Amino acid sequence: MTQDQDVDTRFELDDRQRAMLAEMGVRIWLPKKLPTAIVSSPVMAQSVKQEAPSSSVADTPAIKPLASSPAPQLVSMPVVDISALPEGIAQMDWPLLQATVSACKGCGLCQGRQQAILGEGLQTADWLVVGDAPGEDEDKEGASFAGPAGQLLDNMLKALGLTRQQVYLTHALKCRTPSGRNASPVEVSHCATYLSRQVALVQPKVILAMGRTAAMALLQSTEPLGKLRSEVQSFNGVPVVVTYPPAYLLRNQADKAKAWADLCLAASLVQS
Repeated sequence: MTQDQDVDTRFELDDRQRAMLAEMGVRIWLPKKLPTAIVSSPVMAQSVKQEAPSSSVADTPAIKPLASSPAPQLVSMPVVDISALPEGIAQMDWPLLQATVSACKGCGLCQGRQQAILGEGLQTADWLVVGDAPGEDEDKEGASFAGPAGQLLDNMLKALGLTRQQVYLTHALKCRTPSGRNASPVEVSHCATYLSRQVALVQPKVILAMGRTAAMALLQSTEPLGKLRSEVQSFNGVPVVVTYPPAYLLRNQADKAKAWADLCLAASLVQS
């Protein structure tokens, strides 16, 4: 689908939905055309006027066929010592995968975690949301996208008429990193097999990759998020939309509108 194709991408917003968007800090502008079945109603910050920026169309990611999307710049991922990983991951069901991840000691991150976190939500969801790595809140609670960042994600999902019980939430890494540092390629590689199995089990219509580590795990790319989010990517045939992680958006309010555009793009793929 190209920008020139005449497909309606506007949302029908009522007063409650506009108030939610205003709370999230998202200005009331929308990608040029979306299926009318999608109803948005967000929640991003306070004190942002509900005005349409003049550059709204230019800032909106283009919805293009997967085949026409340029391949991201690939990074050579390190060779993982498969002896450190359990056998048969590709055949595991959910209970066995959960038990395997909980007991995983494939890399050094296991030494600093309270618990490994596989994910949560609807295991047959249309949406698979992938974050970077569990943080301190997630490690304590044993939940995906916990704390203030999780609350923001909940509000972003509400904007699309969704709850976290209607999507599947996970992270590229299953253990937190020390002091929240960026994950190394070796650490990403160790968890990539688990993530691949989750994708195969969920069979989503779209994957929302929220963060650089999530994008690296799915796309093996070192391209900056700002560049990756301009196109629809693909992982094993499933469309991937890259966007900013909620924790980043809490610190960078101005990029919430871009993240909202990314969610609209992902929603259009689910509805297509």
